[in-house]
Amino acid sequence: MEITGAAPGGRDRDTEGRARNARPRDGLGRPLPYGAQGVARQPEGVVRTPAETVAEAQRLLDAGKPFHAHEVFEDAWKSGPASERTLWRGLAQLAVGLTHAARGNGTGGARLLRRGAGAVEDWAAEQGDAQSYGMDLPGLAGWARELAARVERGAGPVDAGAEAPRLGS
Repeated sequence: MEITGAAPGGRDRDTEGRARNARPRDGLGRPLPYGAQGVARQPEGVVRTPAETVAEAQRLLDAGKPFHAHEVFEDAWKSGPASERTLWRGLAQLAVGLTHAARGNGTGGARLLRRGAGAVEDWAAEQGDAQSYGMDLPGLAGWARELAARVERGAGPVDAGAEAPRLGS
């Protein structure tokens, strides 16, 4: 979808009039000045299978782009069955928590990591391994809680690529 640029009032709009931010972004999703060289953004609204979602999110996490991985999980939560929204939303929260921790926002990062950990634990408790799509959900929850504790203790900005979790078991 084409972005038309800043509309009257300063908001970027797509060709259908919806608000879109056309500013380039860095690898952690932070807006850069117009005209700056940014990192390619994830296309929005992509419908993927659960396996494709996990694989693409893992690729982005490994590349140190948790903000972009969050967008992949967000697509899954918005386009997938309502019965799976808790899982994909929880995974998106984990990715955003890592994003905040990498940006140096320990308080927000820890909060989102714990919220996401609770969501994936709840999902795992309700669904079991049959609906985990090969992910180690208890392991992810443990990773998130451990990272949350470290950033709260003042670990400072973390290296998103080095701290990226392994989604699979």
